[in-house]
Amino acid sequence: MGKTFSIISLGCFRNSYDSEIIILEFSKLGYRFLPSVSLFTDKKNKIKTIDLLIVNTCGFIDKAKEESIKIISEAIDLKKKNRVGKIMVMGCLVKRYQEELEKAYPLVDSWQSVVEFRQDFVKRDKSLFLSSIGFLKICEGCLNRCSFCAIPSIKGPLRSKFKSEVIKEAKDLEKKGVRELNIIGQDITSWGKDLKGKEDLASLLKGILRATKEIKWIRLIYTHPKHFNDSLINIIAKEGRICKYIDLPIQHINDRILKLMNRGIAKKEIIDLIDKIRKRIPGCVIRSSVIVGFPTESEKEFKELLDFLKYIKIDRLGAFIYSQEKGTQAYKMRPQVHHSTKKRRFKEIMEQQQEIAREGNKRFLNKELDILIEDKDSGMFVGRSQYDALDVDGMVFLRKKGLKVGNFYKAKIIDCLGYDLIGV
Repeated sequence: MGKTFSIISLGCFRNSYDSEIIILEFSKLGYRFLPSVSLFTDKKNKIKTIDLLIVNTCGFIDKAKEESIKIISEAIDLKKKNRVGKIMVMGCLVKRYQEELEKAYPLVDSWQSVVEFRQDFVKRDKSLFLSSIGFLKICEGCLNRCSFCAIPSIKGPLRSKFKSEVIKEAKDLEKKGVRELNIIGQDITSWGKDLKGKEDLASLLKGILRATKEIKWIRLIYTHPKHFNDSLINIIAKEGRICKYIDLPIQHINDRILKLMNRGIAKKEIIDLIDKIRKRIPGCVIRSSVIVGFPTESEKEFKELLDFLKYIKIDRLGAFIYSQEKGTQAYKMRPQVHHSTKKRRFKEIMEQQQEIAREGNKRFLNKELDILIEDKDSGMFVGRSQYDALDVDGMVFLRKKGLKVGNFYKAKIIDCLGYDLIGV
């Protein structure tokens, strides 16, 4: 049967994409892929030993590093119990801290850096997700140089996948049954800036739309407000297959903090952009992220952010406590905000957002939405509408028998549960 292997993919969707490439490479070497989830949950040791366990780590912020370290430790425990033969640890955490990790975890058999990004078509055979959900990484690295971000030191400068290769990959995913295509990258609005010619994300989307017919949803993930241009707004507004879901991380709203963050955009421009998006794409949902406790952030500047979020009513919001990352410009900025202050500000933002999200979801009451079914739980089917991304946003729970996971169904929304909806 050959040696077996499994992979634990941590962090973002970009890492998951890389993990699918890793599966392909090891399958070519004669290894047989086995899912890893049951390794940690199987208390009766029914799962036989896996010859090789790969941990694809994330090292972006403190929380991600802590999760990676926890999984490495658990993998070593499995090795001691003879549930795992060898352990390979790779990815962003290794890229940043390999020397320290090797000293701390001598029972790890091998260490590898990040997966090398290819600008040509990569045919992936195994998916870590439901077969109807696919991810297509169109670029790697970043040219924005935000002062808080370690991505450029981990992933390097921007490299865009060639347009013809992106379209080949989209067509291949469509043939495999993908019906929700998630376009990903560190900043997909920068796609093409490193290539010869005048192609941009909007023109790339036109190519994908022409080449595919069966993909129902095309979702854009990780866009930068600085590069969100009119052509992109127009194609999202015009094309029914592009989700009316705008992933637009603003990070802050105070002009001094935005400048220190090196975001390349000011408060007024952010407000004007959000107003323009909402006017031209009626009914769209905007998802954003903000950072609390950035170095030198005053109470007044935090209050400005809090008041702005209350006024603008971002539909989906992720808040992050600032993580002091070595090698970034912000690492040496003084004064750093005390951790207890950062935690308190995070709590204030999220408590306020919970109410905003609950009120915002009421607009879907008595509306009919297309729902992609992903799972069945406690007698109810669980899915998402185009207004929620996988793993990061709310769910729709459907009271109906006989539905099929991976299919789309129309559902009438009858109730709201904070971030989630109930439909029939």
